[in-house]
Amino acid sequence: MNEFLVQHTDVIQKILSAYPPDQKRSAVTPLLYLAQRENGYIQKKTIDEIAGILGITPTEVASVVGFYSLYHEKPAGKFRLQVCTDLPCALRGADQFLMDLCENIGIKVGETTPDGLITVEEVKCLAGCHHAPLFQLQGEGDITYHEDQTVDAALALIAELKKKALEREGKAE
Repeated sequence: MNEFLVQHTDVIQKILSAYPPDQKRSAVTPLLYLAQRENGYIQKKTIDEIAGILGITPTEVASVVGFYSLYHEKPAGKFRLQVCTDLPCALRGADQFLMDLCENIGIKVGETTPDGLITVEEVKCLAGCHHAPLFQLQGEGDITYHEDQTVDAALALIAELKKKALEREGKAE
């Protein structure tokens, strides 16, 4: 049984109705977005279920998930801090920025801070090479871009996110 289809029948039908029947595969991105809204990431079984809905292979769906940095295949912190390390950004210091940032917050690339707030990820091409080092911050339904970054500026942003999270929990310092 396709649990994703059962849970979201009306929304899925609305999405599919926006596409001609012979082009329903084009609905892959909005269906992935719908799936990700539930858990913050897209489960393997949901990739299979979306493929079944669209009449395409799970590999075709997974390739979309793997290509776009806005889709995620595993759980992460409340915020995803994604640093571009493509060649032009690397030439402008992105690799060193990423290493220094991770060292300062005590995690490795791909890991989440112990408080569950930040996951640092390495991504390719955020289309801002001329402003590297840069990162995109995803969380709370928003995406913000931070260009011409220093480790100190990124740490200040993380401290602010932590402060706001504590205030929301009633644990402000």
